[in-house]
Amino acid sequence: MLAEYMACPIRHVIDKFGDKWSLLVLYSLWRSDGGVMRYSELHRLMVDCSQKMLSQTLKKLERNHLVSRKQYPEVPPRVEYALTDLGKSLMPSISSLVDWSLEHFSDVTDAKRI
Repeated sequence: MLAEYMACPIRHVIDKFGDKWSLLVLYSLWRSDGGVMRYSELHRLMVDCSQKMLSQTLKKLERNHLVSRKQYPEVPPRVEYALTDLGKSLMPSISSLVDWSLEHFSDVTDAKRI
């Protein structure tokens, strides 16, 4: 039973983007004009995310082929982030989760803690 749990596909897939910062980055890129954002734009949207955590999140999403990073040879350096085709294919599911969250926000946040 433990081997099945450890090999569960959903466990491994969700691990690639299931944390709150990754979901927020993915959703922000998807909702942005043109689907491309600079680091500073993302950080401005996610004010409660430290620069270090945002950098780590972007690197993780890039490693997992959900986000692409393009650096321009300029001074100062300009770096842009965008969803890859794989990342774009994930967005309908994340969008459904966001819609569900908006619809049930009060139900979830007002629930009494046991």
